[in-house]
Amino acid sequence: MKKTFTALVAAAMTLTSAPAFAELVVPNLSYRTGPYAANGIPYADGFNDYFTLLNERDGGIGGEMVRVPECETAYNTEKGVECYESTKGDGALAYNPLSTGITYQLIPKVTADGHVLYTPGYGRTSAANGKVFEWVFNYPANYWDGASIIEQYLMGKAGGSLEGKKIALVYHNSAYGKEPIRTLQELAARDGFELELLPVDHPGQEQKSQWLQVRRSKPDFVIMYGWGVMNQVAIQEAVNIRFPMENFVGIWWSGSENDVRSAGEKADGYTTVSFHGTGMDFPVYADIQKYVIDAGKAAGAGDEVGTMLYSRGMYAAMIISEAIRKAQEIHGHSAVTPAEVRDGFEQLDLTEARLNELGLPNFAQPIQATCADHGGPGSGLMFKWNAADGKWVAASDWISADSSVIDPLIAEDSAAFAKENNIAERCN
Repeated sequence: MKKTFTALVAAAMTLTSAPAFAELVVPNLSYRTGPYAANGIPYADGFNDYFTLLNERDGGIGGEMVRVPECETAYNTEKGVECYESTKGDGALAYNPLSTGITYQLIPKVTADGHVLYTPGYGRTSAANGKVFEWVFNYPANYWDGASIIEQYLMGKAGGSLEGKKIALVYHNSAYGKEPIRTLQELAARDGFELELLPVDHPGQEQKSQWLQVRRSKPDFVIMYGWGVMNQVAIQEAVNIRFPMENFVGIWWSGSENDVRSAGEKADGYTTVSFHGTGMDFPVYADIQKYVIDAGKAAGAGDEVGTMLYSRGMYAAMIISEAIRKAQEIHGHSAVTPAEVRDGFEQLDLTEARLNELGLPNFAQPIQATCADHGGPGSGLMFKWNAADGKWVAASDWISADSSVIDPLIAEDSAAFAKENNIAERCN
């Protein structure tokens, strides 16, 4: 990888001045099939529908229509790379593959080809360091932020201290699921809790042994980093062993309506963290209903609007569209190039006032990106599942990750990556 990465970066120098295309192209590397489809579908629908809204209501972005070619990855890394290769020559401005495995494979490719890789809440956590990862952005929060936020929430539940407590991590046995381990180990050493690791192999339909271990070891809390069918199975297994739902907390990829509904009322109290709001109370959804759903232009059946993962896909599309808008402002023309869109991502200034204008008041934290900071505020909200109403209910104010723990880990990991790939830090 070292030799390949260096060669690809050198090749990229001739691509940054590529001509603009006649439309704005944002591929959707989606997955609507396989064991992760239940979570991939609402995300993809929210992503597509937001760009449709901009086209139908506003005439695109800055007068340029947006085209969103969709390519099925089935959450398979090889297929994801194939989708990237088949779309990158079509004027693609940014990629959002919704897969940590695909992200790891695409980092050297987008760096060489001159395309933005936007991975909100997933991917390579240390890509938050823009000094090393010029083309990758993962704001507003990353996996390590999520682990810190959850730990702080559990500390509050435990009366202010986790000293002597046991926390089990049930995680997808992949690059994604392994991401929080180092952070939780650091937090365990600092705050005096015991960490138990329980990996679950793809796709996660068989978890009997892991939950028998939970029953035997009796952890005070369980944290889950799961995805797709794994989440549904884990919640049902927790119900089966009568593990208290209020002590079971998932990262944002383990907190959709589809994860909890199958367990019925026994899932009541299950908690997740999110880096954005959810529900139909945001004005943008009235516009989506009018210009997209009612107009018969929805990407899906229209029944997922306002759900957690639909909202997240919509959020990702909103960020990409705002970065494109910023690029148009910086460079003074509407038909922006991939390199110019990277500038838009790096100079994004998403204020609360702008979120209000977008119909998303109090939906997410403001973002002010810089050359060095591609990671954002690193904050999250806790949501608790109310089974009776079938809704996520806010269970906390915004909680910020502990930067004293997260920042050194990001610096260490990104420095190792830079050394391995002969990357000189920028932003001096």
